[in-house]
Amino acid sequence: MTDAPCDRNSSIGIVGAGSWGTALAILLATNGTPTHLWGNNTEDIETMQLQRCNQRYLPGITLPDKLQPTTALTDLAGCGIILLAVPSHAFHQVLAEVRQCLPGTRYLAWATKGFEEQTSRLLHQVVEQLFGDTIDYAVLSGPTFAQEVAQGLPTAMTVASRSHDFAVRLAKLLHNTNFRAYTSTDVIGVEIGGAVKNVLAIAAGISDGLEFGANARAALITRGLAEIIRLGTRMGAEKETFMGLAGLGDLVLTCTDNLSRNRRFGLAIAQNKSHAQAQTEIGQVVEGIKTAKSVYQMSVTLSVDMPITEQVYKILYDGKDPKTAVQSLFRRNIKDETA
Repeated sequence: MTDAPCDRNSSIGIVGAGSWGTALAILLATNGTPTHLWGNNTEDIETMQLQRCNQRYLPGITLPDKLQPTTALTDLAGCGIILLAVPSHAFHQVLAEVRQCLPGTRYLAWATKGFEEQTSRLLHQVVEQLFGDTIDYAVLSGPTFAQEVAQGLPTAMTVASRSHDFAVRLAKLLHNTNFRAYTSTDVIGVEIGGAVKNVLAIAAGISDGLEFGANARAALITRGLAEIIRLGTRMGAEKETFMGLAGLGDLVLTCTDNLSRNRRFGLAIAQNKSHAQAQTEIGQVVEGIKTAKSVYQMSVTLSVDMPITEQVYKILYDGKDPKTAVQSLFRRNIKDETA
């Protein structure tokens, strides 16, 4: 396909009016791109239309004039690019609705991090199943908290697409004096980095919740990165990708800052709170819970050594005591660090 040049007057449609979808919509609209933001909660969208603010997810941040919230997916029909920012468990269903309601879609992007829940497929595989080769697609990932992006604080991320021209086009739309987007052609690596880091952030939260200290956190992040690299390269990703924003950058962010839902979930588990109680307190989807199951199953199928991921899975799904899980990690046989 031939990519059109960057044009800020060409509108973009964002599907998903949670914190991340709204933050991206604010960024794009602030940059001058007419932006339509779709959400399925009529009450929330009507409030956004009246108050010009997403009070539920980003209170106190005014929506730019070029941002139009809507509950009608067909309102996005004239948009040059469709960008999904929905939880991974809803990705397939919402994407199918996009295909049905917006048959003219030619350029598709997503900022969703995770795997398809039932099949553990990467999200670009879901896109290819539903759209074939009729579109160009891209994935957005990196160390980006929605709150800070919406506030206009300095941020950098990665835009990955097998179409270099489309990646550049999106990067230009996102770019401003406080936001920098780098491009990549490694879709698989960017997807894996963005998904697996959520599992490791749960582990970091558990470790800190048990007061194991900074040494343990640093070791967990470093060895967690090794797990991401092992899985990613086995699946065809480029090792260098995991040294960048979508790998190490995102991993450090989600493991060390309490704006991370996955880290906060881990902290709650360490305090003996139930999964349901922890998620209720957080108030948003904790992607790492379901991702832990997908990643663990993939590691077994592909014979990839991922001991931290394995222990998180056993804590979440087998009821293993967190302290016992840590002991299991330290009792493993001595090995070469680079093996």
